[in-house]
Amino acid sequence: MARKNRSYTKEFKDSVFKRLDQNETVTSLSDELNISKSTIYQWVRTHNKKQRIAIVRSLVMKPDIMLFDEPTSALDPEMIGEVLGLMKDLADDGMTMVVVTHEMGFAKSVANRVLFMDEGQILEENNPKDFFFNPAHERAKEFLSKILYNI
Repeated sequence: MARKNRSYTKEFKDSVFKRLDQNETVTSLSDELNISKSTIYQWVRTHNKKQRIAIVRSLVMKPDIMLFDEPTSALDPEMIGEVLGLMKDLADDGMTMVVVTHEMGFAKSVANRVLFMDEGQILEENNPKDFFFNPAHERAKEFLSKILYNI
């Protein structure tokens, strides 16, 4: 049974997030610390860590491949950096990922292959160097000409 009216300090909450980051599950933390799962989930939402925690929770299952569909949408700039940093660490550790993103700087630095889509169609598939510096498709050239100054 979860304790009610317990005062949770910032340090205590931070230690819970740290343990979640180290692949502990919400269920095990809930049982061990005698905190309701709903309280932990509320902290996650309150601290704007939902996306990051979702990634970490997925890692508990030890997947061979991870799929990300706009993982940074609706995040503030600081959280975008945290999520992309976590994903970069995963890539550096050899995790295979399929990522749908508009974060071109991230794609350029992490991708092994780039698929450029427009209106639901794959228009180009290339290695990052060729895609970003010599795109084959006119639509890809147009897109990159509008955003390359940001990457």
